[in-house]
Amino acid sequence: MSVLKKVNKKIKADNQTGFGANAASYGGRFINKNGTANVRKEGIGFIESISWYHTMLNIPRWKFMTIIFIFYLLVNFLFASIYCLIGVEHLNGISADNFIEKFGQAFFFSAQTFTTVGYGHISPTGFLASFVASVEALFGLLSFAIATGLFYGRFSKPKAHIKFSENAIVAPFQEGKALMFRIAPYKNTNLTDAEAKVTLGMKVVENGIEVNRFFSLDLEYDRINALTLSWTLVHPITEDSPLFAFTKNDFQTQKGEVIIYLKAFDEMYSNTVAIRSSYIFKEIVYGAKFIQMFENNDNSKTLLHLDRLNSYTEVVL
Repeated sequence: MSVLKKVNKKIKADNQTGFGANAASYGGRFINKNGTANVRKEGIGFIESISWYHTMLNIPRWKFMTIIFIFYLLVNFLFASIYCLIGVEHLNGISADNFIEKFGQAFFFSAQTFTTVGYGHISPTGFLASFVASVEALFGLLSFAIATGLFYGRFSKPKAHIKFSENAIVAPFQEGKALMFRIAPYKNTNLTDAEAKVTLGMKVVENGIEVNRFFSLDLEYDRINALTLSWTLVHPITEDSPLFAFTKNDFQTQKGEVIIYLKAFDEMYSNTVAIRSSYIFKEIVYGAKFIQMFENNDNSKTLLHLDRLNSYTEVVL
């Protein structure tokens, strides 16, 4: 990261961000666009470093369903192989002429046992086959209990259904200019008491040493009563702003990051939801103005055009 020297030394830095002051720790950005910390943890075993519950709750839906399906197939394949090793003659009702058919019927018997369906067409005989079937039935009950808990956890997990504009902009504001970005709820949720905090992170030189410094950016409004339409967060770039001396060229050539923390109360969850994101300087458009997202229609309703979230026009500053 190149050194930024345009920050007023009288502006107080925020030392409570959790990112540290070591300039060598910067990995391209502090916060990813999806809100996760841009951190990779090493020095510990992979199994120990993973919270499987959090992982299963946070992975995309298609990955979650794929894992459940593959787990189901593998378990039944394993138990079908055990039944074949014991001998399919210990499974009453199997009628097959070759190994493939025997394995296929053992597989479907395993699926019936694992899911505790038990159609009764095939039944185990002998101690060993009966013991394996009872173990599989218990394993199936426990597996479905875990899967049900994960399904419910994913379905009921409080989540802030809020989208950020792809770019932040520097736009005319009052007699000067301001840093702006826009957010909007995109689900049929009711969010109240929305509150935002914005932090600027960049490298500065102190006593000849390059260090990371973070500065709180004051907002025109950092809290609103209800988040029903879009909300444009505005940081006036005044003499008290660390961005005061920045030009268009600075945003294009220097490296820095604007980090946003947002929380709101979701009436449906009856809980506080939180989300965060960031904009590196290259994602800040200098000299632009957002296009309004909402308008009235003929049915006395307000239309919120979510496809305009990142729409802006260029202006001269």
